[in-house]
Amino acid sequence: MKALNKETANKTVRPERIIQFGEGNFLRAFVDWIIYNMDQKTDFNSSVVVVQPIDKGMVDMLNAQDCLYHVNLQGLDKGETVNSLTMIDVISRALNPYTQNAEFMKLAEQPEMRFVISNTTEAGIAFDPSCKLEDAPASSYPGKLTQLLYHRYKTFNGDMSKGLIIFPCELIFLNGHKLKETIYQYIELWNLGDDFKNWFEKACGVYATLVDRIVPGFPRKEIAEIKEKLQYDDNLVVQGEIFHLWVIEAPQEVAKEFPADKAGLNVLFVPSEAPYHERKVTLLNGPHTVLSPVAYLSGVNIVRDACQHPVIGKYINKVMFDELMETLNLPKEELEKFAHDVLERFNNPFVDHQVTSIMLNSFPKFQTRDLPGLKVYLERKGELPKGLVLGLAAIITYYKGGVREDGAEIVPNDAQDIMDLLKQLWATGDTQKVAEGVLAAEFIWGENLNNIPGLTAAVKADLDSIQAKGMLETVKSIL
Repeated sequence: MKALNKETANKTVRPERIIQFGEGNFLRAFVDWIIYNMDQKTDFNSSVVVVQPIDKGMVDMLNAQDCLYHVNLQGLDKGETVNSLTMIDVISRALNPYTQNAEFMKLAEQPEMRFVISNTTEAGIAFDPSCKLEDAPASSYPGKLTQLLYHRYKTFNGDMSKGLIIFPCELIFLNGHKLKETIYQYIELWNLGDDFKNWFEKACGVYATLVDRIVPGFPRKEIAEIKEKLQYDDNLVVQGEIFHLWVIEAPQEVAKEFPADKAGLNVLFVPSEAPYHERKVTLLNGPHTVLSPVAYLSGVNIVRDACQHPVIGKYINKVMFDELMETLNLPKEELEKFAHDVLERFNNPFVDHQVTSIMLNSFPKFQTRDLPGLKVYLERKGELPKGLVLGLAAIITYYKGGVREDGAEIVPNDAQDIMDLLKQLWATGDTQKVAEGVLAAEFIWGENLNNIPGLTAAVKADLDSIQAKGMLETVKSIL
């Protein structure tokens, strides 16, 4: 078996046009895979310099393989099972700014640099007032980026054609807006002046993005088998699902410079990311939150098995297509395509997604993912969505604890105040009190849900049915 490096494998040399803050699994299986496809299928012709955002990271491992590694995509694509391996060769080199600060700052001096992409975790986009301009480097990601931008501005004497296009991929809604605000805070803190601020505003663009691909990461279980197949000793294999979506809130001239659509990729440049954020939360996270307790209390432990179950499968379809989809404002065809993609993802034969792993903090999840849909549905249709109401009753029942019909112990997990409230309510043995008490908990919902017409009675009826007939018979009664 060969070592993986540029001596043993073919590595194309391309101009360095992208600076990437982050070297983790997600960026390598998502962004770098997308850039690889753009290089293969369009005239994009760009390579990536990776910058390690924190002082401990993986750049040494990357450099040891000359930044070559394989992406293993697994899942269903239009019903076909796919399990592919692709060697990604787009990263030219990887830098640690804590030990190679001069080289890091020199990236700003390369005239053809055009893009900055980051994924520094949700905590990465934060303002740290202790950062100084002369730090080598600043500790925060926005601090490092501001240092780089300022050095570029000075190197090219404020040349407007030398601005950078910046795509943050951190999982924060409107991540671009947050990053831009933080850069402004550093411009002010470090007194970088109005001329630089004006250059940043006019020559650079910071654009909000939404990213979506499940990336389990390094395939520990199958790595020996994968290496055997590749005949390379690749210690940076990264596994991901086939589905990918990148929504970028930016004008069409940015899309022309980043021609992902021409490479046949699911990358959308849109005027507003908000409806796509809402679509993902509603049609992916929303069904997850309610299918989990319904499936679990019916004796089903894996998301894929729930989708393929003769009764629970119909319940999931009802919640997605008949209820939640009716509350969104994007074109129907787009929503249906996305929902079918979600079902393929739920059905991924390579991922055993335990429903109990989704059920942590179920009440706050229901509040952000399902409650808005429940209200909009009621407003538009004049009645409550039965599937979502049953999902809420299932969560309440799950938090009662005890044992399942097959003897498995039910062990709910949430904030202590929620656990205490449920214990106290269920101790009354009165489902009216349970329904009223949960719905009245403003510390969960931010309001009293007993004020939603008909909700208290509907939740009580479902709780009674689950107690009397069990979960599965209750689901059948609403289909």
